[in-house]
This record gives sequence, structure tokens and C-alpha cells, in this order.
Amino acid sequence: QLQLVESGGGLVQPGGSLRLSCAASGFSLEHYAVGWFRQAPGKGREAVSGISNSDGSTYYAPSVLGRFTISRDSTNKTVVLQMNDLKPEDSAVYYCAKGRVHPLRLRFGGDYDDWGQGTQVTVSS
Repeated sequence: QLQLVESGGGLVQPGGSLRLSCAASGFSLEHYAVGWFRQAPGKGREAVSGISNSDGSTYYAPSVLGRFTISRDSTNKTVVLQMNDLKPEDSAVYYCAKGRVHPLRLRFGGDYDDWGQGTQVTVSS
């Protein structure tokens, strides 16, 4: 079965770190862009970060730039979102998605065609 599986969410104090993983099951992410999106209760989906497969370019939302880092592992089976200096406003369900997305459109969720089930991130003292 081909699917994306997110992991690594949890409860962390403000200023802490979490490492989210998006793992591909049954296929390689080599030919796909991967994006991370989040949705907090009562809010719309927000693009957080994305990484292209064609030129390695990345996208970061202004609110996470300098705190989050997206990367692919060498096997092209996993994309990691390293989240540092977490803030309460980062609390949300985080989803990863894959698609044949242009490097300049990594922030557009509608361009992705497969999504994971999400992982909860809660930042609270």
C-alpha cells in the first residue's frame, strides 16, 4: 500500500524542539516534492515548508523561517522537518504531502496529490 506516514509529534515546552518525519511506504520520494502543512483548531490549513525534488529548493513560511529546517534523507524515503525554538502558536496538526510540484509553488497545498494522516504538535508550558 502506497502511503505517507508522519511521526514525531508530541507535547513540548516553548523553546523546545521536535523532529517530524514523513515516511514513504511502498515508493520513493525521489521524484516528488514534499510539503509540510499544519492546521490549528478553527483555522485554515497553512503551508509550513516544502522541498523540491528537481532542484532542491525549499520554502519556509515567514513565521517559521530560521527556526524550522526541511531535509531529505539519503534513501529518499523520508523527509524530515526539524523544528526548533517552538512557540505556542506552532501548535497544530502537521501533515506532509507529496506531488509533482513546481519549485515556485511549494506552498500551494492544492498542487499536492497525496497526504498523510497528520501528527499532533502541542507547544505548551
